[in-house]
Amino acid sequence: MLPNLIIIGGMKCGTTSLHYYLSQHPEISMSRHKELDFFVESMNWNRGVSWYESQFRRKTNVIGEASPNYTCRLYFPGVPERMHKLLPDAKLIYLVRDPIERMVAHYLHNYSGGVENRNLEEAFLDGNMNRYLDRSLYYHQLCSYLEYYRPDQILIIPSEKLRTDTLNILRKIFDFLHVDTHHRTWRYRSKRHKTARKRRKNRLGNKIAQSFVGNGLTYLPPQIRWPLEGALYFPFSHPIQRPKLSETAQLELKSRLQGDVEKLRSYTGYSFANWNI
Repeated sequence: MLPNLIIIGGMKCGTTSLHYYLSQHPEISMSRHKELDFFVESMNWNRGVSWYESQFRRKTNVIGEASPNYTCRLYFPGVPERMHKLLPDAKLIYLVRDPIERMVAHYLHNYSGGVENRNLEEAFLDGNMNRYLDRSLYYHQLCSYLEYYRPDQILIIPSEKLRTDTLNILRKIFDFLHVDTHHRTWRYRSKRHKTARKRRKNRLGNKIAQSFVGNGLTYLPPQIRWPLEGALYFPFSHPIQRPKLSETAQLELKSRLQGDVEKLRSYTGYSFANWNI
């Protein structure tokens, strides 16, 4: 039982919310655990197809998973080729958002977990290409998939629209997946993984996260896991002030992103008018 739907990214673009929303549709079965990272060679590829199949427990018209690491060519090359060899007929969904806003959310994600200790500008302007910039070059990432998948197999969704016009965007996705477009539930109004709530764990908080207890939480359903994580780590963390980029840094980032954004606009037909690029 292999998937025929893959949410390929992007990171901090609403993949957690979309994975949850799709799991509420009776014709769609999403993997119980998000971010299987099967097609990333350095992660779970060596576990084999049998392991991958075991992550999907219910046979429905659409079976899917969501792994934002599938759109990080700099660190995880070769994903589209591996994916196409196993799932040539799969449909792909790519969520994108304002590239700089995505980078800030990505930074806060890493900073809160103790993975990132540099300031915002040091992290973003580290060389011509870095982990933050790479994931925000959406057209660059998309091109690697277009070498293997037809354009009609890939649906690109602005995450801002998923957030502000959820029902209409879900209707568009359901139509793309050929499932009932009229399905509705109150759960489609629920928002997941809000970056604004991020807190930076202290040393003890990080030890707990890496312990048997912390790792065990990842196996719980999201609606149970997130409240438990919030309560568990709250005493061992502190709130994060949202950092701001200087005008000089913003101009430098825009110059690095501009060409890719223009190509994405041309390819998709979206204006991305609310993007500050």
